[in-house]
Amino acid sequence: MMENKKNDTNLTAALAKNTLDEIPRPKSDAREIVGLVKHSGKIDGYQLSDGSTVSKEKGVRMAKGGEIKGVGVAHRGDTEYLKSIPDSSDSNNLGNLPSVSG
Repeated sequence: MMENKKNDTNLTAALAKNTLDEIPRPKSDAREIVGLVKHSGKIDGYQLSDGSTVSKEKGVRMAKGGEIKGVGVAHRGDTEYLKSIPDSSDSNNLGNLPSVSG
């Protein structure tokens, strides 16, 4: 029974990764996203582990350049945004991060 649960988790992670357009390779000094900048409930930007905040667009550019780790790039319509790379932990998902003021 344990083996089935592990297989289900692996399948779910594989399917979630398929929703990402790109999973950039982070540089060794890449920062992490530690908070979300929101306006009217929508994510407008990201707070990084060095304390800086960046717009959603700049965050996507930085991730593509390997400057942010733990995220992949996805899109909705013509808009690109960052998503957590699926793993076995929910605590590091972007949606579970605190909101911060930009």
